[in-house]
Amino acid sequence: MNSVFFDSTLGDDARRESLYAGQLFVYSATPSARALIDLARRLIKDAFGRRDPELAQHELPVEEYAALLADLKPQFIHHPDAKKAIQGILRELGCDPVKTYFDVPRMRTATSENYLTSGIAYAFHPHRDTWYSAPFSQINWWLPIFDIEPSNAMAFHPRYWGQPVRNGSREYNYAEWNRTSRQEAAKHITSDTRKQPKAEEPLELDPQVRLLPPVGGMILFSGAHLHSTVPNDSGRTRFSIDFRTVHYDDVLAQRGAPNLDSACTGTTMQDYLRGTDLAHVPEEVCRRYEVGTPIVGARAAEPALAQAR
Repeated sequence: MNSVFFDSTLGDDARRESLYAGQLFVYSATPSARALIDLARRLIKDAFGRRDPELAQHELPVEEYAALLADLKPQFIHHPDAKKAIQGILRELGCDPVKTYFDVPRMRTATSENYLTSGIAYAFHPHRDTWYSAPFSQINWWLPIFDIEPSNAMAFHPRYWGQPVRNGSREYNYAEWNRTSRQEAAKHITSDTRKQPKAEEPLELDPQVRLLPPVGGMILFSGAHLHSTVPNDSGRTRFSIDFRTVHYDDVLAQRGAPNLDSACTGTTMQDYLRGTDLAHVPEEVCRRYEVGTPIVGARAAEPALAQAR
């Protein structure tokens, strides 16, 4: 990982290859990205009323705030206009809608000064999405809903793009998580006891990269990147949107970023919707991913893998 591309004119095939090599891409807001942001802001305004949503944490009891988010976030996730906006974004950035599949968008909140960091507003520790049963062809798309700053952004930890990390992914299975833990998010307010994959060795988080796109601007990165929620001390809650894509040709070929250290089982593949008609990835294709992805670069990854297992 050594480059950040801004408003790149690369075609999608070349862009995906660069993303699988750890490069980062940043794009200015497109019309459909602005439509997605407008939808999110409307729903946020309806939820918070006259309160400034970025400052409401200073006025509301944490239990009331968590209940508000528990109602707000599913409205956004399942709103039909959200899917339409993502379909538009994919077209605007040169993705083939017949072969590009996306999952539903999530609205994320990162509150300030540890006001609410668990459950419905989980503050993500350094992790790779691939520790959570994501395919190695997964591309993450991340957009801020309001202005962000270095103290409430997201961080990438490029040291670990080519370096395995001992972690707890061996105990994670996506289907089991959905069955036992996902629906419990809103109940975890003062702490989060749900078992999630984490690093099991000390990490050197510097140097780190914090990208600050404008509202509606998009960061694209591989799900294999080690990244984290920056400890927010800005005094303002960060609101953002993320969704993920896979390309069907890469899914069939099991092409993507290298797996250095992920030992989870299960797959998120069944969550993806085709960019044209919202059809799911065929079940027989999803089944190929249930056993996980073999770790490659055995010589480099062997020490971490041995400890991870």
